[in-house]
Amino acid sequence: MKNSSYLFLAIIMITTVSFAQLKPVKYNDGTQVLNGFSIQPQSKSQQKPGILILPAWMGIDKLSKDTAENLSKLGYYAFVADIYGEGNYPKDYSEAGKNAGYYKTNFVEYQKRISLALKQLILSGANPDNIVVIGYCFGGTGVLEAARSNMNIKGVVSFHGGLGRDAKRTIEPIAAKVLVCHGADDPYESKEEVAAFQQEMKDAKADWQMIYYANAVHSFTNPESGNDNSKGAAYNEKAAKRSWEHLKIFLNEVLNK
Repeated sequence: MKNSSYLFLAIIMITTVSFAQLKPVKYNDGTQVLNGFSIQPQSKSQQKPGILILPAWMGIDKLSKDTAENLSKLGYYAFVADIYGEGNYPKDYSEAGKNAGYYKTNFVEYQKRISLALKQLILSGANPDNIVVIGYCFGGTGVLEAARSNMNIKGVVSFHGGLGRDAKRTIEPIAAKVLVCHGADDPYESKEEVAAFQQEMKDAKADWQMIYYANAVHSFTNPESGNDNSKGAAYNEKAAKRSWEHLKIFLNEVLNK
């Protein structure tokens, strides 16, 4: 009887343990409804570090949600941004290209959408002075815009992101630390764009790093990208794991935990 009571109590304790879960969050840019996702850290600290996640060009996907959950397990507040907004989600790559292209050209609007998502991360409980922005592909372009506009962030991390910028734009000093995780065989970033980006970082007096991953093309972190490098975008398990470890090292260095 006693053993049965202990077993009953153990079951109760196990079933009542609560784990952080992704929660949908509606917010707005004027009349435009935006739909992001928020998650609390599984183990909280007084420093309350936060990570804003900018998705790839198709919008919020499994990779960005999985990343938020994994960051929660590491003790971070996380928020997945909605850049396009309700009614504007792309149905295919063609629409995604147009949508992403619009924000790349109209970078001030992109910066605004990032800033609005940043506010939601802070509202969820993250310390406004202890935040890093990370992004994939189109989102990787976005993190550089966050750095260029000098938002109140500690650092940014771009995974296979677009590096290009209009050469006519003025280069301002960049305070946030910058990490770029780049596929060594990515066909979507020319040698000229890479060189221009590196020169920009130097001119901006940024604290920056750029890590190349062998045999990796575009979208190397996303398992849904297939494994055919000849298509220009493909998953690379080794590069994905290595870049995740590099992210963790960067976060440990940049954020107070």
